[in-house]
Amino acid sequence: MEMKISAWIIRELEDQFVPILQNCINMTELKKIHVHILKYSLSQSNFLATKMVDICDINGETGYAYLLFKQMTEPNIFMYNALIRAYTHNHFYYQALTIYKQMLRHPQAKNPIFPDKFTFPFVIKACTGLLHRDLGKQIHGHVCKFGRSSNSVIENSLIDLYTKCDDLTGAHRVLERMTERDAVSWNTLIYGHARLGQMRRARAIFEAMADKTIVSWTTLISGYTRIGCYADALGVFRQMQVVGIRPDEISIIAVLPACAQLGALELGKWIHIYSDKNGLLQKTCICNALIEMYAKCGSIDQACRLFDQMSDRDVISWSTMIGGLANHGKAREAIELFAEMQKAEVEPNNITFLGLLSACAHAGFLDEGLKYFKSMTRDYHINPSVEHYGCVVDIMGRSGCLDQAVKFIEKMPFKPDSTIWGSLLSSSRTHGNLEIGLTAMEHLLELEPDDTGNYVLLSNIYADLGKWEGVSRMRKLIKSKRMKKTPGCSLIEVDNVVQEFVAGDDSKLFSDEIYWMLELLASQQNRTNTLTEMVMENIAES
Repeated sequence: MEMKISAWIIRELEDQFVPILQNCINMTELKKIHVHILKYSLSQSNFLATKMVDICDINGETGYAYLLFKQMTEPNIFMYNALIRAYTHNHFYYQALTIYKQMLRHPQAKNPIFPDKFTFPFVIKACTGLLHRDLGKQIHGHVCKFGRSSNSVIENSLIDLYTKCDDLTGAHRVLERMTERDAVSWNTLIYGHARLGQMRRARAIFEAMADKTIVSWTTLISGYTRIGCYADALGVFRQMQVVGIRPDEISIIAVLPACAQLGALELGKWIHIYSDKNGLLQKTCICNALIEMYAKCGSIDQACRLFDQMSDRDVISWSTMIGGLANHGKAREAIELFAEMQKAEVEPNNITFLGLLSACAHAGFLDEGLKYFKSMTRDYHINPSVEHYGCVVDIMGRSGCLDQAVKFIEKMPFKPDSTIWGSLLSSSRTHGNLEIGLTAMEHLLELEPDDTGNYVLLSNIYADLGKWEGVSRMRKLIKSKRMKKTPGCSLIEVDNVVQEFVAGDDSKLFSDEIYWMLELLASQQNRTNTLTEMVMENIAES
């Protein structure tokens, strides 16, 4: 009787703390509440301790959560689950697995604790976070052992584990055994194949889905964009609109790089208008993607206007705008924007300096370029990458400082790549320096022996200097290696559809019409030239 009364009193006291804990939002308040819990001798209350661990989880205070757990002499399954969940949410995956192992080795023989349907999703997520497939397979075995294999949340967690560990066979095996497959199951598999570039398989799974969600469409778009199939990405985006799925923030960010790469400006403008109408321009990431799209589609003025309208700019905003100005030959504007960035106290990153150095290279600003290169390590502690070194070599080459460029390359902390030697070869052609051109070519022969462009560049250097024997030797070398130049291509957007044209390709259905129009324009140009010549002759005679 006394035990029942005691249990009833404890429950009453616990109930009084529940609303207080529900309203608790920070650790300072929690610690004060914890003092009162101890005062009422409720330190062994699993119910209250679990509530406090959940608050620690929200605030990222896993250390305090573990102290709460340690003070419990007999933690129950809810307490174990709460701590495992807290560790997993805060990316302490090893600790989560340690607590799980402790649960299985609980010394209480009379009341053993077994993992339940709330335990496994977070334990599996911990294995996924570590990308530890073998450990995940062991947990999979525990799922079967404890009879939890028919739970869709656990099964979806297992599919996620196997896909992120690149074991798509294991993921498909889990899916095949599922009694209830939902959109999460299919979307995870699509993501797994898309992540590995297996877009045909991803597309097949997508087409087989009965109920496609926005996540399904976005995953497919992202997959195509990742492997450079930009036209397919735009096709899926348009198909998504046809079936009535409204684009969200993530799908827009996924498709805009495809617009940028294909020059699909009209679709990019539509996305801009759509984003404005739906309040998405308040999101910095959307604006950043739109700025990049406008810059790469040649609308740098529109990119500047959007940048000026942004209320919240991050380092990506500034870096994208600086890079865009640099690529459009607006070096002075890029440098001025960097000065504004410094005034706004936004810390630049390696991409920011890549844009700056590129601007200096395009304009031939040697002194400014060297100043920014040195500033990277001196002022911002950023280690330059091979791309940064490549920009400096390009700046020196364009400025005619070829000997300085060679010395700079020799002092690089890592092996120069083909881009750097190619830049030096190009500069050698510009300034007619055969000696340094040959030096660059020696390294290019090792790095990319089958690149026709390098041979053509060296041949042009010989031609510019009147060394026709060298030209003949280069041409014979190209023929002997049976090298073919990669055909040029161009893209144009017509009626919201991007068409790609490759030199020498007449396979398109409307090729005959195009060639007919080109002949018409050529003949018109010839007539215009003839008339101009006649007029000039008459003027000269008079």
